[in-house]
Amino acid sequence: MNFNDFFLKSFRILLLPFSILYGLIIIIRNFLYDKNVLKSVRFNLPVICVGNLAVGGTGKSPMVEYLIRILKEEHRPATLSRGYKRKTKGYALAGVGTTALDIGDEPMQFFNKHPDIAVAVGEERIVAIPQLLHDRPETDVIILDDAFQHRAVKPGFNILLTECNNLFTKDFFLPTGDLRDQYSSANRADIIIVTKCPPDLSQQQREDITAEIFPKKNQQIFFTTIDYGTPYHIITGRERSLRPDDEVLLVSGIANPKPLKQYLFEHTATYYQINYRDHHIFTIDDLKEITHQFNTQVEKESGMIITTEKDAVRFLKFHQHLQELPLYILPIQHRFLFQEGSRFESEIKNFIRNFKTTNEQQEIKK
Repeated sequence: MNFNDFFLKSFRILLLPFSILYGLIIIIRNFLYDKNVLKSVRFNLPVICVGNLAVGGTGKSPMVEYLIRILKEEHRPATLSRGYKRKTKGYALAGVGTTALDIGDEPMQFFNKHPDIAVAVGEERIVAIPQLLHDRPETDVIILDDAFQHRAVKPGFNILLTECNNLFTKDFFLPTGDLRDQYSSANRADIIIVTKCPPDLSQQQREDITAEIFPKKNQQIFFTTIDYGTPYHIITGRERSLRPDDEVLLVSGIANPKPLKQYLFEHTATYYQINYRDHHIFTIDDLKEITHQFNTQVEKESGMIITTEKDAVRFLKFHQHLQELPLYILPIQHRFLFQEGSRFESEIKNFIRNFKTTNEQQEIKK
């Protein structure tokens, strides 16, 4: 047994009274929104929300990127995030010279990989959306990143993510558990995606998880696993495949690095790790420590430093120090199991198509 895990779980149980108080506040807040005492605003264009009920990594950013990829050939999508841990406040639109300190790491990741779409941040999405549409009037669909529990805006389509090994149905409110919203809020979702599943998830496991979540009749459940791509150098972009004899230093500041660690365990000879808090802002001293550990622990001929796409954007400010450092980014993406990727994509595109059709009919009636 990991003593630290045991101690942490025991400590969180002692915080149960705070969880109950927090849960009551969340339940009352949702009740007020459900009864229209607190108002939600719906905008006159397709708005897709990607979110979860718990803190921690369920794969929201890769799902936003998945949506960008399937939509941008036929549409002009924009993403809107809060911009967690950025050094600015209010609304901001990514552009030339923008850094992760300006908009946050995940939005910076979207902008770096998809500079042809609008990437914006704003704590108050109800204020940020009109500003975004003013700046980019060609936008015809907005993807809200991590906004499921922010009910001031009423999306037209909700995608809720939950991790296979930590289903929201088996969780409890913070701080005893990881829930930041009541699990009955899942009823607002149009699609529920169980993420980070084993790639060989069986039909029986699929049915058991579906029964546990117990979706409404109008809700659909999909299952995804993580696909890792070929690592590429953070500056040059040169690819270098992982080999069974590689030694790796893993540097990560993400909420849930366990799947990544498992992948390196299975695909390399050995790996060392330096873990930081989620959204950690790297300093030059961190970079010196990383370089020192790589030089002292890892065999140079077969060695490399691996980090995530989200962490990488927080290293780029040190680009002058990274040219010769073997720091590689390991990309990830969702892969739908049971060959249901095309069905998921059809659901998204049908929502947008039907939304436009409905609006056109309403304009004709006027």
